[in-house]
Amino acid sequence: MKSFLKAALVTTALLTTVGVATAAETVVWWDFLGGGDGVRMKKLIEDFNAENAGKIEIQATTLDWGVPFYSKVQTSAAVGEGPDVMTYHASRIPLAVSQGTLSEITADDWAAMGLGPDTFAKETFEAVNVDGKQYAVPFDTHPIVLYYNKDKLDAAGLIGADGLPAGLDGIDNFKAALQKLKDGGTTWGLAMTTADGSFAFRTIYSYLCQQNGNIGTDGAWLEGDNLDKLANSVQVIADWVKDGYVPGNTDYPSAVALFTSGEAAFMINGVWEVPTMVDLNSQGKLFNWGAIELPVMFDKACTYADSHAFAIPNNAGKTPTAEKHAAVLSVIKWMSEHSLFWASAGHIPANKAVTELPEYKALQPQATYAKLTASQVFDPKSVNAGVASPLFDAAGNAFTAAMNNEVDAKTAVDEMKATLDSLQ
Repeated sequence: MKSFLKAALVTTALLTTVGVATAAETVVWWDFLGGGDGVRMKKLIEDFNAENAGKIEIQATTLDWGVPFYSKVQTSAAVGEGPDVMTYHASRIPLAVSQGTLSEITADDWAAMGLGPDTFAKETFEAVNVDGKQYAVPFDTHPIVLYYNKDKLDAAGLIGADGLPAGLDGIDNFKAALQKLKDGGTTWGLAMTTADGSFAFRTIYSYLCQQNGNIGTDGAWLEGDNLDKLANSVQVIADWVKDGYVPGNTDYPSAVALFTSGEAAFMINGVWEVPTMVDLNSQGKLFNWGAIELPVMFDKACTYADSHAFAIPNNAGKTPTAEKHAAVLSVIKWMSEHSLFWASAGHIPANKAVTELPEYKALQPQATYAKLTASQVFDPKSVNAGVASPLFDAAGNAFTAAMNNEVDAKTAVDEMKATLDSLQ
Protein backbone atom coordinates (compact mmCIF):
# COMPACT_ATOMS: atom_id res chain seq x y z
CA MET A 1 0.00 0.00 0.00
CA LYS A 2 2.84 2.36 0.89
CA SER A 3 4.53 1.67 -2.46
CA PHE A 4 1.24 2.23 -4.28
CA LEU A 5 0.69 5.60 -2.59
CA LYS A 6 4.24 6.68 -3.35
CA ALA A 7 3.83 5.77 -7.01
CA ALA A 8 0.54 7.63 -7.13
CA LEU A 9 2.11 10.76 -5.67
CA VAL A 10 5.02 10.64 -8.13
CA THR A 11 2.67 10.03 -11.04
CA THR A 12 0.41 12.89 -9.94
CA ALA A 13 3.39 15.22 -9.67
CA LEU A 14 4.60 14.09 -13.09
CA LEU A 15 1.22 14.73 -14.69
CA THR A 16 0.86 18.05 -12.90
CA THR A 17 4.26 19.19 -14.07
CA VAL A 18 3.66 18.16 -17.65
CA GLY A 19 -0.05 18.86 -17.96
CA VAL A 20 -0.77 22.30 -16.57
CA ALA A 21 0.79 25.72 -16.82
CA THR A 22 2.75 26.41 -13.64
CA ALA A 23 5.99 28.17 -12.80
CA ALA A 24 8.73 26.45 -14.76
CA GLU A 25 10.57 23.75 -12.81
CA THR A 26 14.28 24.00 -13.59
CA VAL A 27 16.16 20.79 -14.37
CA VAL A 28 19.95 21.15 -14.19
CA TRP A 29 21.48 18.87 -16.82
CA TRP A 30 25.08 17.76 -17.41
CA ASP A 31 26.33 15.84 -20.41
CA PHE A 32 29.65 14.95 -22.04
CA LEU A 33 28.48 15.09 -25.64
CA GLY A 34 30.60 16.78 -28.29
CA GLY A 35 30.73 16.77 -32.09
CA GLY A 36 27.64 15.50 -33.89
CA ASP A 37 26.27 14.05 -30.66
CA GLY A 38 26.50 17.44 -28.99
CA VAL A 39 24.77 19.22 -31.86
CA ARG A 40 21.89 16.76 -31.81
CA MET A 41 21.48 16.78 -28.06
CA LYS A 42 21.39 20.59 -27.99
CA LYS A 43 18.60 20.45 -30.57
CA LEU A 44 16.65 17.93 -28.49
CA ILE A 45 17.01 20.12 -25.41
CA GLU A 46 15.86 23.17 -27.36
CA ASP A 47 12.83 21.24 -28.61
CA PHE A 48 11.99 20.01 -25.12
CA ASN A 49 12.23 23.50 -23.65
CA ALA A 50 10.05 24.94 -26.41
CA GLU A 51 7.43 22.23 -25.99
CA ASN A 52 7.42 22.58 -22.20
CA ALA A 53 7.75 26.36 -21.93
CA GLY A 54 6.42 27.62 -18.61
CA LYS A 55 6.42 24.10 -17.13
CA ILE A 56 9.92 22.61 -17.23
CA GLU A 57 13.18 24.15 -18.39
CA ILE A 58 16.39 22.17 -18.94
CA GLN A 59 19.49 24.19 -18.07
CA ALA A 60 22.25 22.25 -19.77
CA THR A 61 26.02 22.22 -19.40
CA THR A 62 28.44 20.14 -21.47
CA LEU A 63 31.61 18.95 -19.73
CA ASP A 64 34.70 17.11 -20.96
CA TRP A 65 34.17 13.48 -21.95
CA GLY A 66 35.68 10.58 -20.01
CA VAL A 67 37.46 10.59 -16.67
CA PRO A 68 37.11 14.38 -16.12
CA PHE A 69 33.34 14.11 -16.41
CA TYR A 70 32.98 11.16 -14.08
CA SER A 71 35.39 12.62 -11.53
CA LYS A 72 33.44 15.88 -11.46
CA VAL A 73 30.15 14.03 -11.03
CA GLN A 74 31.55 12.01 -8.14
CA THR A 75 33.00 14.98 -6.26
CA SER A 76 29.97 17.19 -6.92
CA ALA A 77 27.44 14.60 -5.81
CA ALA A 78 29.45 13.93 -2.66
CA VAL A 79 28.85 17.53 -1.52
CA GLY A 80 25.31 17.80 -2.85
CA GLU A 81 26.23 19.98 -5.82
CA GLY A 82 25.61 17.60 -8.70
CA PRO A 83 23.04 18.20 -11.46
CA ASP A 84 19.46 16.98 -11.39
CA VAL A 85 20.06 14.59 -14.29
CA MET A 86 23.03 13.66 -16.46
CA THR A 87 24.18 11.44 -19.29
CA TYR A 88 26.16 8.40 -18.25
CA HIS A 89 27.80 5.44 -19.97
CA ALA A 90 26.23 2.17 -18.90
CA SER A 91 29.70 0.66 -18.70
CA ARG A 92 30.68 3.12 -15.95
CA ILE A 93 27.70 2.45 -13.70
CA PRO A 94 29.25 -0.30 -11.49
CA LEU A 95 32.03 2.07 -10.41
CA ALA A 96 29.60 4.91 -9.79
CA VAL A 97 27.37 2.68 -7.65
CA SER A 98 30.38 1.56 -5.59
CA GLN A 99 31.15 5.24 -4.97
CA GLY A 100 27.57 6.04 -3.96
CA THR A 101 27.29 8.52 -6.82
CA LEU A 102 23.98 7.41 -8.39
CA SER A 103 20.41 7.25 -7.16
CA GLU A 104 18.37 4.16 -7.90
CA ILE A 105 15.72 4.39 -10.59
CA THR A 106 12.96 2.78 -8.58
CA ALA A 107 9.96 0.74 -9.65
CA ASP A 108 7.82 3.79 -8.88
CA ASP A 109 10.00 5.89 -11.19
CA TRP A 110 9.66 3.38 -14.03
CA ALA A 111 5.90 3.29 -13.53
CA ALA A 112 5.68 7.09 -13.58
CA MET A 113 7.63 7.22 -16.86
CA GLY A 114 5.71 4.35 -18.43
CA LEU A 115 9.00 2.59 -19.19
CA GLY A 116 10.40 -0.75 -18.05
CA PRO A 117 12.33 -3.87 -19.02
CA ASP A 118 10.04 -4.57 -21.98
CA THR A 119 10.89 -1.14 -23.40
CA PHE A 120 14.50 -2.13 -24.08
CA ALA A 121 16.61 -4.98 -25.43
CA LYS A 122 17.41 -7.41 -22.62
CA GLU A 123 21.16 -6.73 -22.59
CA THR A 124 20.65 -2.97 -22.75
CA PHE A 125 18.38 -2.96 -19.71
CA GLU A 126 20.67 -5.35 -17.85
CA ALA A 127 23.66 -3.07 -18.53
CA VAL A 128 22.29 -0.42 -16.14
CA ASN A 129 21.52 -2.95 -13.40
CA VAL A 130 23.80 -3.52 -10.42
CA ASP A 131 22.91 -6.06 -7.75
CA GLY A 132 19.29 -6.16 -8.85
CA LYS A 133 18.73 -2.41 -8.91
CA GLN A 134 18.47 -0.09 -11.92
CA TYR A 135 20.62 3.03 -11.84
CA ALA A 136 19.93 4.62 -15.22
CA VAL A 137 17.50 4.75 -18.13
CA PRO A 138 19.10 3.62 -21.42
CA PHE A 139 18.91 6.16 -24.22
CA ASP A 140 20.72 4.29 -26.98
CA THR A 141 22.99 1.45 -27.93
CA HIS A 142 26.20 2.47 -29.67
CA PRO A 143 28.10 -0.55 -30.97
CA ILE A 144 30.94 -0.94 -33.39
CA VAL A 145 29.98 -1.92 -36.94
CA LEU A 146 31.55 -2.82 -40.27
CA TYR A 147 31.44 0.07 -42.75
CA TYR A 148 31.77 -0.87 -46.40
CA ASN A 149 32.35 0.65 -49.82
CA LYS A 150 29.49 -0.79 -51.83
CA ASP A 151 31.06 0.10 -55.17
CA LYS A 152 34.24 -1.85 -54.43
CA LEU A 153 32.36 -4.80 -52.94
CA ASP A 154 30.04 -4.93 -55.94
CA ALA A 155 32.99 -5.01 -58.31
CA ALA A 156 34.49 -7.87 -56.29
CA GLY A 157 31.25 -9.88 -56.32
CA LEU A 158 30.69 -9.42 -52.59
CA ILE A 159 27.19 -7.91 -52.69
CA GLY A 160 24.27 -10.29 -52.34
CA ALA A 161 20.81 -10.23 -53.89
CA ASP A 162 19.54 -8.17 -50.94
CA GLY A 163 22.05 -5.42 -51.72
CA LEU A 164 24.12 -6.13 -48.61
CA PRO A 165 27.64 -7.58 -48.26
CA ALA A 166 27.72 -11.36 -48.65
CA GLY A 167 30.19 -14.16 -48.01
CA LEU A 168 31.95 -12.48 -45.08
CA ASP A 169 31.26 -14.90 -42.24
CA GLY A 170 34.15 -17.09 -41.09
CA ILE A 171 37.84 -16.20 -40.77
CA ASP A 172 38.80 -17.87 -44.05
CA ASN A 173 35.86 -16.39 -45.98
CA PHE A 174 36.60 -12.91 -44.69
CA LYS A 175 40.25 -13.24 -45.66
CA ALA A 176 39.19 -14.42 -49.12
CA ALA A 177 36.97 -11.34 -49.43
CA LEU A 178 39.86 -9.08 -48.44
CA GLN A 179 42.05 -10.78 -51.03
CA LYS A 180 39.44 -10.27 -53.76
CA LEU A 181 39.39 -6.58 -52.93
CA LYS A 182 43.18 -6.35 -53.10
CA ASP A 183 43.21 -8.27 -56.38
CA GLY A 184 40.76 -5.69 -57.69
CA GLY A 185 43.16 -2.86 -56.92
CA THR A 186 42.06 -1.75 -53.47
CA THR A 187 45.08 -0.72 -51.40
CA TRP A 188 43.74 -2.05 -48.10
CA GLY A 189 40.92 -4.47 -47.55
CA LEU A 190 40.09 -3.09 -44.12
CA ALA A 191 40.97 0.00 -42.08
CA MET A 192 40.82 -0.02 -38.30
CA THR A 193 42.66 1.55 -35.39
CA THR A 194 45.74 -0.62 -34.93
CA ALA A 195 47.85 1.98 -33.11
CA ASP A 196 45.59 1.87 -30.04
CA GLY A 197 44.77 -1.47 -28.48
CA SER A 198 42.29 0.14 -26.10
CA PHE A 199 40.09 1.18 -29.02
CA ALA A 200 40.63 -2.11 -30.86
CA PHE A 201 39.60 -3.91 -27.68
CA ARG A 202 35.98 -3.37 -28.74
CA THR A 203 36.62 -5.60 -31.75
CA ILE A 204 38.73 -8.10 -29.83
CA TYR A 205 36.09 -8.36 -27.11
CA SER A 206 33.45 -8.99 -29.79
CA TYR A 207 35.47 -11.92 -31.13
CA LEU A 208 35.92 -13.29 -27.61
CA CYS A 209 32.15 -13.28 -27.23
CA GLN A 210 31.74 -14.88 -30.67
CA GLN A 211 33.59 -17.90 -29.22
CA ASN A 212 31.20 -17.99 -26.26
CA GLY A 213 34.07 -16.59 -24.24
CA ASN A 214 33.83 -14.43 -21.16
CA ILE A 215 36.30 -11.87 -19.91
CA GLY A 216 35.22 -12.36 -16.31
CA THR A 217 35.33 -9.74 -13.59
CA ASP A 218 37.30 -8.60 -10.55
CA GLY A 219 39.09 -11.51 -8.91
CA ALA A 220 38.11 -13.88 -11.72
CA TRP A 221 39.50 -12.47 -14.95
CA LEU A 222 39.84 -14.72 -18.03
CA GLU A 223 39.45 -18.01 -16.24
CA GLY A 224 39.52 -21.44 -17.89
CA ASP A 225 39.87 -21.45 -21.66
CA ASN A 226 38.95 -17.77 -21.98
CA LEU A 227 42.61 -16.81 -22.08
CA ASP A 228 43.10 -18.95 -25.20
CA LYS A 229 39.91 -17.58 -26.75
CA LEU A 230 41.13 -14.04 -26.18
CA ALA A 231 44.43 -14.91 -27.85
CA ASN A 232 42.45 -16.25 -30.83
CA SER A 233 40.65 -12.92 -31.01
CA VAL A 234 43.85 -10.89 -31.02
CA GLN A 235 45.37 -13.22 -33.60
CA VAL A 236 42.61 -12.49 -36.11
CA ILE A 237 43.71 -8.85 -36.32
CA ALA A 238 47.43 -9.65 -36.14
CA ASP A 239 47.01 -11.96 -39.15
CA TRP A 240 45.18 -9.27 -41.12
CA VAL A 241 48.08 -6.90 -40.51
CA LYS A 242 50.72 -9.56 -41.27
CA ASP A 243 49.01 -10.56 -44.52
CA GLY A 244 48.80 -6.95 -45.70
CA TYR A 245 45.02 -6.57 -45.53
CA VAL A 246 45.04 -4.04 -42.68
CA PRO A 247 47.64 -1.26 -42.25
CA GLY A 248 49.62 -1.53 -39.02
CA ASN A 249 50.16 1.24 -36.47
CA THR A 250 47.21 3.23 -37.82
CA ASP A 251 45.60 5.80 -35.55
CA TYR A 252 41.90 6.62 -35.42
CA PRO A 253 41.84 9.63 -37.80
CA SER A 254 44.01 7.78 -40.32
CA ALA A 255 41.70 4.77 -40.32
CA VAL A 256 38.72 7.01 -41.08
CA ALA A 257 40.67 8.80 -43.80
CA LEU A 258 41.72 5.53 -45.45
CA PHE A 259 38.10 4.46 -45.69
CA THR A 260 36.57 7.75 -46.80
CA SER A 261 39.28 8.21 -49.45
CA GLY A 262 38.49 4.81 -50.93
CA GLU A 263 41.90 3.33 -50.10
CA ALA A 264 40.23 0.80 -47.79
CA ALA A 265 37.06 -1.08 -48.72
CA PHE A 266 35.98 -1.82 -45.14
CA MET A 267 36.33 -0.05 -41.82
CA ILE A 268 35.58 -1.25 -38.29
CA ASN A 269 34.50 1.70 -36.18
CA GLY A 270 31.73 2.95 -33.94
CA VAL A 271 28.30 3.94 -35.21
CA TRP A 272 29.18 7.50 -34.20
CA GLU A 273 31.03 7.87 -37.53
CA VAL A 274 27.75 7.57 -39.47
CA PRO A 275 27.30 11.39 -39.50
CA THR A 276 30.76 11.71 -41.07
CA MET A 277 29.69 9.47 -43.93
CA VAL A 278 26.30 11.15 -44.30
CA ASP A 279 27.89 14.60 -44.48
CA LEU A 280 30.51 13.58 -47.03
CA ASN A 281 27.91 11.80 -49.12
CA SER A 282 25.61 14.82 -49.10
CA GLN A 283 28.53 16.90 -50.41
CA GLY A 284 29.17 14.43 -53.22
CA LYS A 285 32.51 13.46 -51.69
CA LEU A 286 31.81 9.81 -50.87
CA PHE A 287 31.09 6.59 -52.72
CA ASN A 288 28.05 4.37 -52.14
CA TRP A 289 28.49 3.16 -48.60
CA GLY A 290 26.74 1.24 -45.85
CA ALA A 291 27.30 -0.40 -42.48
CA ILE A 292 26.38 -3.80 -41.06
CA GLU A 293 26.96 -5.69 -37.84
CA LEU A 294 30.34 -7.39 -37.49
CA PRO A 295 30.60 -10.62 -39.49
CA VAL A 296 30.78 -13.84 -37.52
CA MET A 297 34.43 -14.90 -37.35
CA PHE A 298 33.85 -17.79 -34.94
CA ASP A 299 30.73 -19.53 -33.57
CA LYS A 300 27.97 -16.95 -33.23
CA ALA A 301 27.06 -13.32 -33.87
CA CYS A 302 28.23 -10.99 -31.12
CA THR A 303 29.22 -7.33 -31.12
CA TYR A 304 30.55 -5.03 -28.42
CA ALA A 305 28.25 -2.19 -27.40
CA ASP A 306 27.84 0.47 -24.76
CA SER A 307 24.87 2.68 -23.96
CA HIS A 308 24.37 6.36 -23.33
CA ALA A 309 21.92 6.50 -20.47
CA PHE A 310 20.28 9.04 -18.19
CA ALA A 311 21.20 8.86 -14.52
CA ILE A 312 20.19 10.82 -11.43
CA PRO A 313 23.04 11.67 -9.06
CA ASN A 314 22.83 10.85 -5.39
CA ASN A 315 23.38 14.41 -4.18
CA ALA A 316 24.42 14.11 -0.55
CA GLY A 317 22.13 15.96 1.87
CA LYS A 318 19.93 17.22 -0.94
CA THR A 319 16.60 15.48 -1.44
CA PRO A 320 14.71 16.80 -4.48
CA THR A 321 11.12 17.89 -4.07
CA ALA A 322 8.40 15.72 -5.55
CA GLU A 323 7.93 18.37 -8.26
CA LYS A 324 11.63 18.43 -9.10
CA HIS A 325 11.83 14.64 -9.26
CA ALA A 326 8.72 14.48 -11.43
CA ALA A 327 10.23 17.06 -13.78
CA VAL A 328 13.41 14.99 -14.10
CA LEU A 329 11.37 11.90 -14.94
CA SER A 330 9.42 13.94 -17.50
CA VAL A 331 12.70 14.95 -19.16
CA ILE A 332 13.94 11.37 -19.33
CA LYS A 333 10.62 10.06 -20.64
CA TRP A 334 10.48 12.77 -23.33
CA MET A 335 14.04 12.07 -24.48
CA SER A 336 13.37 8.34 -24.70
CA GLU A 337 10.24 8.89 -26.78
CA HIS A 338 11.97 11.42 -29.07
CA SER A 339 15.14 9.43 -29.71
CA LEU A 340 14.45 9.05 -33.43
CA PHE A 341 16.37 12.28 -34.03
CA TRP A 342 19.20 10.98 -31.86
CA ALA A 343 19.41 7.97 -34.19
CA SER A 344 20.59 10.29 -36.95
CA ALA A 345 23.93 10.32 -35.08
CA GLY A 346 24.23 6.61 -35.87
CA HIS A 347 23.06 5.36 -32.48
CA ILE A 348 20.38 2.69 -32.09
CA PRO A 349 17.55 4.04 -29.91
CA ALA A 350 17.27 1.99 -26.73
CA ASN A 351 13.49 2.39 -26.78
CA LYS A 352 12.36 -0.49 -29.00
CA ALA A 353 9.14 1.32 -29.93
CA VAL A 354 11.21 3.99 -31.68
CA THR A 355 13.05 1.40 -33.78
CA GLU A 356 9.65 0.10 -34.93
CA LEU A 357 8.63 3.47 -36.36
CA PRO A 358 8.43 3.62 -40.18
CA GLU A 359 10.73 6.67 -40.06
CA TYR A 360 13.41 4.64 -38.30
CA LYS A 361 13.06 1.67 -40.63
CA ALA A 362 13.69 4.07 -43.52
CA LEU A 363 16.86 5.36 -41.84
CA GLN A 364 19.92 3.76 -43.38
CA PRO A 365 22.25 2.17 -42.51
CA GLN A 366 20.95 2.40 -38.92
CA ALA A 367 17.92 0.19 -39.54
CA THR A 368 20.13 -2.45 -41.13
CA TYR A 369 22.50 -2.91 -38.22
CA ALA A 370 19.88 -2.38 -35.48
CA LYS A 371 19.32 -6.15 -35.33
CA LEU A 372 22.65 -6.56 -33.55
CA THR A 373 20.97 -5.56 -30.28
CA ALA A 374 19.85 -9.20 -30.14
CA SER A 375 23.49 -10.33 -29.98
CA GLN A 376 25.36 -7.52 -28.25
CA VAL A 377 27.81 -7.77 -25.37
CA PHE A 378 28.47 -5.03 -22.84
CA ASP A 379 31.45 -4.49 -20.54
CA PRO A 380 31.70 -6.80 -17.52
CA LYS A 381 30.11 -5.60 -14.28
CA SER A 382 33.30 -4.31 -12.72
CA VAL A 383 34.50 -1.15 -11.01
CA ASN A 384 37.53 -1.44 -13.29
CA ALA A 385 35.58 -1.68 -16.56
CA GLY A 386 33.93 0.79 -18.90
CA VAL A 387 35.12 3.51 -21.23
CA ALA A 388 38.33 5.23 -20.12
CA SER A 389 38.84 2.54 -17.46
CA PRO A 390 41.71 0.34 -16.22
CA LEU A 391 40.30 -2.50 -18.34
CA PHE A 392 40.65 -0.46 -21.52
CA ASP A 393 44.07 0.78 -20.41
CA ALA A 394 45.22 -2.81 -19.86
CA ALA A 395 44.00 -3.74 -23.34
CA GLY A 396 45.82 -0.78 -24.86
CA ASN A 397 49.10 -1.65 -23.19
CA ALA A 398 48.89 -5.31 -24.15
CA PHE A 399 47.28 -5.45 -27.56
CA THR A 400 48.83 -2.64 -29.57
CA ALA A 401 52.11 -4.49 -30.01
CA ALA A 402 50.36 -7.83 -30.61
CA MET A 403 48.13 -6.49 -33.39
CA ASN A 404 51.26 -5.18 -35.10
CA ASN A 405 53.06 -8.52 -34.71
CA GLU A 406 55.70 -7.14 -32.37
CA VAL A 407 54.78 -9.71 -29.71
CA ASP A 408 52.70 -12.86 -30.03
CA ALA A 409 49.06 -12.92 -29.02
CA LYS A 410 49.62 -15.34 -26.13
CA THR A 411 52.19 -13.02 -24.57
CA ALA A 412 49.79 -10.09 -24.92
CA VAL A 413 46.83 -11.80 -23.27
CA ASP A 414 49.04 -13.08 -20.45
CA GLU A 415 50.16 -9.49 -19.88
CA MET A 416 46.57 -8.24 -19.86
CA LYS A 417 45.46 -10.89 -17.38
CA ALA A 418 48.38 -10.10 -15.07
CA THR A 419 47.44 -6.42 -15.15
CA LEU A 420 43.78 -7.15 -14.45
CA ASP A 421 44.64 -9.55 -11.64
CA SER A 422 46.67 -6.81 -9.99
CA LEU A 423 43.75 -4.39 -9.88
CA GLN A 424 42.08 -3.76 -6.55
